[in-house]
Formats: sequence, structure tokens, C-alpha cells
Amino acid sequence: MDPIKEFKQERESLNAVIMKYGKTNIKRFFNLDTNVYKDGELPAQTKELLGLVASLVLRCDDCILYHTITCFEQGVTDEAFEETMSIGLVVGGSITIPHIRRAFKHWEELKTAGV
Repeated sequence: MDPIKEFKQERESLNAVIMKYGKTNIKRFFNLDTNVYKDGELPAQTKELLGLVASLVLRCDDCILYHTITCFEQGVTDEAFEETMSIGLVVGGSITIPHIRRAFKHWEELKTAGV
């Protein structure tokens, strides 16, 4: 199976399990997480790029993949994606390089698949 499609399906399935068992605090956090990335003073696309940088610096592969997919779906250009990776590298240092490699690999997969 396509790793990006597999990731999206697993994420959706696991989120359903969380929502089944999660109580008010978990649901409120998930709601905040969803709403913070919507258009506001900053466009949603900019917020996703910010989320991508933060995820890169924190070295969360699931988060990096999620934001990479969302950035692609929102029409982020190759140039904007590369600049975002550069910012993450400068802020996070060389330890982020393996994560940057995987992010570019996924970016290329998204472009090839035309998801």
C-alpha cells in the first residue's frame, strides 16, 4: 500500500478510537488543534508551514508527515516547502537532517501520485 495513504488511514482510524474513549479534555485539545490551523489573521497555509517547522524541530515524524501532506493539499509550492525545511534546519540543527530527508521523500511521493 502507498505509505501516505496508509498513514492517512491509520491516523483516521486511531483518531476514531481516541474520540471513542476520550473525554472532555482530550476532545477540547483535538478541537483546539483543528481550529488553530484555520484561516485567521494568518492564512491556513502559513499556519501549516509553521506547524511543519515546529514538527521538524521537535523531530516528530508523524507530525512532519501530517503537515507535509496538508501543505501539499493546500497548494504549497516546492519553493515554499524548501524554504520551510531550511528554516527548520537552521532552528533545529543537523539533527533534523534525517527528518528533512524523509519529508522531501514524502513531498516527492505526493507530487508523483498527484494526491
